[in-house]
Order: sequence, then structure tokens, then C-alpha cells
Amino acid sequence: MQHLETEINEKFGGRLRTRVNGVLILEDKILMIKHLMGNGKYFWNVPGGGMDYQSTAPENLKREFLEETGLAVQVGSLLTVTEFLKPPLHAVELFFEVHKESGELTKGMDPELPDHTQLIEDVRFMDITEINQIAHDEKHHLFWKIKSLNDIRIWKGYFNFENKCIK
Repeated sequence: MQHLETEINEKFGGRLRTRVNGVLILEDKILMIKHLMGNGKYFWNVPGGGMDYQSTAPENLKREFLEETGLAVQVGSLLTVTEFLKPPLHAVELFFEVHKESGELTKGMDPELPDHTQLIEDVRFMDITEINQIAHDEKHHLFWKIKSLNDIRIWKGYFNFENKCIK
């Protein structure tokens, strides 16, 4: 498992990453992805990932969604922007509302990583009660205090998480 943490740090750490994330709500459930983080740790978030140079945020989000879930989506409104800074990771994240266009839900993959170090463990729709049962340190900060789907729809502005930089 230490090897997986090293792989994550080498691929994603030590630099600022811009990420796009899509919030897909169907039948009062949110599509969530469980990522393996090494040393028995997991992290739940909505589908998304890093942006490719010379591709727009919506183009990147559509690509990430298809890679991770098998679903084609239409990108809607920007919901919020977050920043996470906990060395070696630093990310600015754009969260968009998305709508399903086509496809069947499947557990996808991250093409940046080799087959033996894939991070996606599970992909599924979860209701608010299920999300609230996940420990705080195993889910994105945005999901720590949501009580209803309306909480997501009113996210506005910039959220600053962790942001502990050792100088």
C-alpha cells in the first residue's frame, strides 16, 4: 500500500492541479466514487479529475465522467469552487452540475495510472443518509455537512479546505 501512496504523490503531488468535478443527481441520489488512497484509506467524491491543457472545463469534465463512470453527461451550471492544500497535494476544484445523456454506469479507470495501481474501488448512487454515514476523513469536505439535496444546489462561492502549507 505504501507503493500506492508513493504513486499518488508522484502523479498528483508537488504541483497545483486544476480539477473539474460533476454532481449528478438521479432519483434523489448523488453519483459518488470511492477511491483507494493507500494504507487502507479511502476517499469518496463525485466523478472528476485533472484538466488537460487546451481543453475547456466542460470538455475535461465530460472526458473524466466517461472514463470513470461510462456515462456521457451534459455539463450545467458551476456550483462552487474549492481549494485543497495539504502537501504534497494542492488542487483548485470546479464543481459543476451535470445531467446524464447516455451510457450505463460502470466502474471506470484512471488512464494516468497503470492497471495494478488503479484507484477507483466503487461507483454508485448514494442518498444523503448513506453519504452522511461515511467518516469525514473519507469524503470530500463539501459533503461533511449536507443535510439535503438542496444544500448542494445552494453551494455558492469559494471554499477553502485544509490549506496547511509547511514552509
